[in-house]
Amino acid sequence: MTLAPFVRIVARGKGRARPLTQDEAQQAMTLMLSGDAAPEAVGALLMVLRLRGETDAEIAGFTAALRATTPNFPTADLDWPCYAAGRTRGSPLFLLAAKLVAQAGYAVTLHGWNSHQSSAADVREVLYDLELEGDGLTYRPLETLNPAAFELLKLRDTFGLRSCINTVLRMWNPSGAGASVQGVFHPSYRGLQSRAAALLGDRNLTVIKGGGGEFERNPTKETAIFGLRNGEELNTSAPACLSETRRMNEPEQAFDIKSLWRGSSDDTFAIETIIGTAALALWTLDEAATVSQSSALAADMWRDRHSLSRRAG
Repeated sequence: MTLAPFVRIVARGKGRARPLTQDEAQQAMTLMLSGDAAPEAVGALLMVLRLRGETDAEIAGFTAALRATTPNFPTADLDWPCYAAGRTRGSPLFLLAAKLVAQAGYAVTLHGWNSHQSSAADVREVLYDLELEGDGLTYRPLETLNPAAFELLKLRDTFGLRSCINTVLRMWNPSGAGASVQGVFHPSYRGLQSRAAALLGDRNLTVIKGGGGEFERNPTKETAIFGLRNGEELNTSAPACLSETRRMNEPEQAFDIKSLWRGSSDDTFAIETIIGTAALALWTLDEAATVSQSSALAADMWRDRHSLSRRAG
């Protein structure tokens, strides 16, 4: 089987082309992940979808194919993708939020690939230097988790453009967690990912426009929240935590993430980013009924992060 029939469906021309069905998308992605598809056809399909915009069914089908190729890992409580790229990405404060969630007794699986970033933004370096992994927090790098998907993602260097693979990887949930958090860079993708997740039968998902595309909350802005709760569509918001106006990841206002975690430096904006992000994750896990209650819990956990033992899961 070749990818040509699927390229013809989406690229036949005005008035004749149509989107892929979910089943067709799953077949197409299965072929791309097998390595048997012609690279020209892979590029044609991905770039036509990039130009036209992907549908809910196409993203769901692609994701279903990726999930079907995933080895059986221990099931996590929370799936946390991290795929932001770019030199303007700042310190990965969301890692400290993920650690707080793990300290609350949940198994949290991070997975990702982060290219073209400064050493201050390097996810793996921070995880290693602060010894964050373990005790409930796991990181799985894409290049070893699924080499075929990694090769598809790297086509961005060839195209000079992102493709829907970035979205599919955020939807992946390789550990089969019952809940997931996702960050997006472009707000329009929040609804797309929520609707695609519903097609896949996912039940608990929180999607926000996060710092650099990561699941990381800006404490100075109201946060629009999309996703699913118990399979039902979620569309709500959380108020700003601080009254000041400040953008995420400003180079002239970089954070020393190691000093923050160790308590030797203090920055209200950074700390509120961590607490606010952890609060949304805990709320996704139904640790508290409201974001406000989750925020109070996360603030206590941040204060006591070096003195509390990890709660039993």
